[in-house]
Amino acid sequence: MDTFEPQIVAFCCKYCAYAAADLAGSMRLSYPPNVKIVQLPCTGRVDIFHLLKAIEDGADGVYVAGCLEGECHFLKGNLRARKKVEYVKRTLVELGIEPERVEMYNLSSAMGPRFAEIAREMTDRVRELGPSPVKAEAFA
Repeated sequence: MDTFEPQIVAFCCKYCAYAAADLAGSMRLSYPPNVKIVQLPCTGRVDIFHLLKAIEDGADGVYVAGCLEGECHFLKGNLRARKKVEYVKRTLVELGIEPERVEMYNLSSAMGPRFAEIAREMTDRVRELGPSPVKAEAFA
């Protein structure tokens, strides 16, 4: 039997989380290659639709990574993103899907090691949950 490797989509703020991912790479820190990063100008630009669509399209997990709270380059973008993530979690519960498949993280551009840790944390969490039930329904 093949070992399940989850597909994870990470929506990352250009100024903080994406820069932290870049720093993690520069520091040669490893994190799972199954984490696909989508760069955004600000996590406030992520929409509920984007998060749900990623799951619908086969992602086993999705996370949003933005600036530290109170330090958003666009003032409140990361606070808006957190509300959207919480809304998606509630929606997943209503659909009978584990809300732990979606998460929000805050980090600064200097937190390369934390970015790699988050990628590993999400991969481990989603691996324990197993494949997305949406993916299973799509192929049934």
